[in-house]
Parts: sequence; structure tokens; C-alpha cells
Amino acid sequence: MSGRRLLVVGAHSADFVWRASGAIAKNTAAGGESVVVALSYGERGESGELWKEEGQTEENVKAVRHKEAEAAAAAVGAELVAFDLGDYPLRVGPDAVDRLAVLMRELAPHVILTHPDKDPFNPDHPVAFTAATQARLLTSGAGVESGFKTVPPTELLVFEPHQPELCGFVPTVFVDITSVMDRKVEAMSAMAAQSYLREYYTERAGHRGNHARKVTGDKTIRQAEAFQRLVPNVVGAL
Repeated sequence: MSGRRLLVVGAHSADFVWRASGAIAKNTAAGGESVVVALSYGERGESGELWKEEGQTEENVKAVRHKEAEAAAAAVGAELVAFDLGDYPLRVGPDAVDRLAVLMRELAPHVILTHPDKDPFNPDHPVAFTAATQARLLTSGAGVESGFKTVPPTELLVFEPHQPELCGFVPTVFVDITSVMDRKVEAMSAMAAQSYLREYYTERAGHRGNHARKVTGDKTIRQAEAFQRLVPNVVGAL
């Protein structure tokens, strides 16, 4: 994914941080362009620490989450685009899908990362998957000549969910993030509303780094992120 245009579509403003900020940092470090779409701020279901404050309001929670997500995106060299559609439940209507398709046409990403299509513990994540994949198909014209601007079909991968085994997630791609792990740590540190996840995803990066070492034999890999490719690669020869 290095040196290319990368689009990450998350249901909530922090999803990209835990699951793909290392890959984003690798892409931008290699001279690529990275854009993160947050379909919601996660103000209702992802911001428990903020709601402990007396007199808290939904609008203030959204403002805090926006600031946190901007800082996290900046830490890995990405641009944040917030749709502010609301969460729990996240509802992505036709206008939002159109807006996402327009963004895809303008960016013409080489790679799109989003959630898997199943998550028994988070109803918003499959909704984000459906929106991202629908917009992607509209953007590419589904492989046929179309009466609107299209861009070449992108690579489509899903990032690792919190409970991979229960979401049908089987990693097929590991991204070595050893050289940019400090960027991921900085991005995670920006998300004060979910500080309890930092330790988990730091450890997870180490687990996936172990897997990547075994796959490659490269003993220098210490941390990695895992992804599952949904659209097959086409190569000229084996």
C-alpha cells in the first residue's frame, strides 16, 4: 500500500486509529496520500469517558471527538473527513452514499480499507461496510461503461475487528508497521475518550508482528496490522 492513495472508511471517528493507523502512517511516510472518513463521531456509543463529566452534552462530545480524531489523523499524516451521521444506530442514507462516491471519484484511491461485513457486538460496523462497498461499486461503474465519471476499481480490504474470530475475519495481508509504531502510539494517545483501548491495540500490534515474522522470516518485524483482502489481485504471472 506504500506511496499510493489510501481511503479509510470508519463507522466512528476513532475506528481508523485502532485498526489502520499504522498502515496509514506507512503509506504517508512513503509519499502516499491518505484520507480518513468518519461516518459518525461515535458520540453516543463510543465516548463513555466523556459522558462521565457532569453536564455533558452531545454537541460537546462531538466537538471533543472531532478534535481528537483530527489530532490522530495528523499524527499519521492523514486528512480527516467527518460525515457526522450519528451513531448507535448509524444510518447511512442515499445522500451520504452519494457523498462518499463523489469523494471516491475525486480521490481515485488505489486502496480502500473499511470494516468487515459482520460484527455481532457493534451494529454500526456492518452498516459502514455496506456504505463503503456500495459507493465503491457506484464509483467504478461496476465494470461497465457508465453515464457518469468513474475511476478504476480499487483494491478493497477490511481491517481487523475487535473480535476477529466472531466477525469471520481471516487475515490475508500483514502490514509491517515497526518503523511507524511511534506514529500509531501518538494517534492512539490522542483518543482520550477511549484511552482504555490503547493497551489492547498496542499488544495486538505485537501479536500480528509475531505472525508477520513467521510468515516472512523477517526477524526485524516487531509490530504489524492485519487485513483481509476481499477483491482478488490480478498478476501477470505466478
